[in-house]
Amino acid sequence: MLLADIAATGRDVAAVSGRKAKVERLATCLRQLSLDEVVPAVAWLCGELRQRQIGVGWASLRDLPSEAASAPTLTVLEVDAAFASIGALAGPGSVAARRNALAALFARATSEEQPFLRALLVGELRQGALAGVMIDAVASATGLPLADLRRALLLRGDLRVVAETALRDGAAGLAEFRLEVGRPLAPMLAQPAEDLADALGRSGPAAVEEKLDGARVQVHRSGSDVLVVTRSLDDITARVPEVVEAALALPVRSAVLDGEAIALRPDGRPQPFQVTASRVGSRTDVPKARGEIPLSAVLFDALHLDGADLLDRPASERFAALSAVAPAESVVRRVEVSSQADASPAGEFLARTLRRGHEGVVVKSLASPYAAGRRGGGWWKVKPRHTLDLVVLAAEWGHGRRRGWLSNLHLGARDASGVVGEAGGFVMLGKTFKGMTDAMLTWQTEHLLGLAVSKDSYTVYVRPELVVEIAFDGVQRSTRYPGGVTLRFARVKGYREDKRAEEADTLEAVQALYEVGV
Repeated sequence: MLLADIAATGRDVAAVSGRKAKVERLATCLRQLSLDEVVPAVAWLCGELRQRQIGVGWASLRDLPSEAASAPTLTVLEVDAAFASIGALAGPGSVAARRNALAALFARATSEEQPFLRALLVGELRQGALAGVMIDAVASATGLPLADLRRALLLRGDLRVVAETALRDGAAGLAEFRLEVGRPLAPMLAQPAEDLADALGRSGPAAVEEKLDGARVQVHRSGSDVLVVTRSLDDITARVPEVVEAALALPVRSAVLDGEAIALRPDGRPQPFQVTASRVGSRTDVPKARGEIPLSAVLFDALHLDGADLLDRPASERFAALSAVAPAESVVRRVEVSSQADASPAGEFLARTLRRGHEGVVVKSLASPYAAGRRGGGWWKVKPRHTLDLVVLAAEWGHGRRRGWLSNLHLGARDASGVVGEAGGFVMLGKTFKGMTDAMLTWQTEHLLGLAVSKDSYTVYVRPELVVEIAFDGVQRSTRYPGGVTLRFARVKGYREDKRAEEADTLEAVQALYEVGV
């Protein structure tokens, strides 16, 4: 199959709003793939590379050749091979070699293919083909029961492999997937709730747990062998000896456990997320890193214990099984409530959790099985909302379905005291393209072009006049931005046409939020 066909499918999926229509467009594409094309194509249509990271960012994509004027010639396998080759480049001269390889690839790409490649490489391919939609499409393309495919995804943890197996081997192939200690599973995910009442109204009898701002880990133990993987199923065993030791200390021979690795201060309050992330991401001199930033393993679910698979057991049984083998200090704090009418203990628990410095709670239905990879399968997250009024300093042109719109906003806080530069100026805190409707994209493109002071191929720089309300999950330290801080998971709530730029929130206010652990 040609890359152009994948790009066209992506545009079609982005252009329709209904889930059923997206599924059918994806299913049509899946039926036309050869088996060796399934893994890269499914990955791309879900907005990621098969290789995940190949060392290409925005800087690598500047000054590339113009699009090819000829008919499309790039095939799926050629592009996948090119990505793999680029990702393998390392050592002296690798930067130049990577740029040359990208130039050669883009020189063969047409005007429809280049935007697809750009968005894919920088993680901005937003076309609505998330895992839940894709697994439905695999069911439609193969005629296999959706429940069987979801179960296979749970047990294998890799949508691309499940799709390939379903298309090649059908039901018999899916039946071969088993829970195996040592093979990572797709983690269960929580969906956001408006508040505690909303979550408890949907959950029924529930456990309300601390929502820790750490690194999600899945721990597999078989005898003296331990494997620790991240939410994205990357092996980090060698980087987290504390988690390995905690697993080996349990009175079991085999286990699959779900939890978090988190860096805590001496008083038990959490370090900022980036401290945990930096420690978990550190690959060199782990003993030194451990001495400087120790990690704690906090467990909240048991999927397998000593030969017994617990995935299909209700959460109440899984939690009891975990508590029976793990010391209390290694199990997440939780309180159980019987109904929405019995919400006061949950409210008190949320207040205590926030005072301890954590980001909120997760409400888990006590009747729910472990529905891996599915949001809304029985878990809901409740977090206080943080917002800031910031100023738009620039915006980047969008890609894919956002082509022709100014999309990625550069966000600035007011430097009231001249902390970074001239008092009254604005300091960039980061970027976001999230939370925007098509109507908002249209409106902001028109208004920002009217405020433009300069432009380049990707970015329109504007007079700092337009105020936007930004929701975010927290503030973290940053060496990339001049104010030394940036926002986690920033997304647009709306524009504040009632506010002037001089009324925007200040850099000092954002830095103060960081200091108190927001």
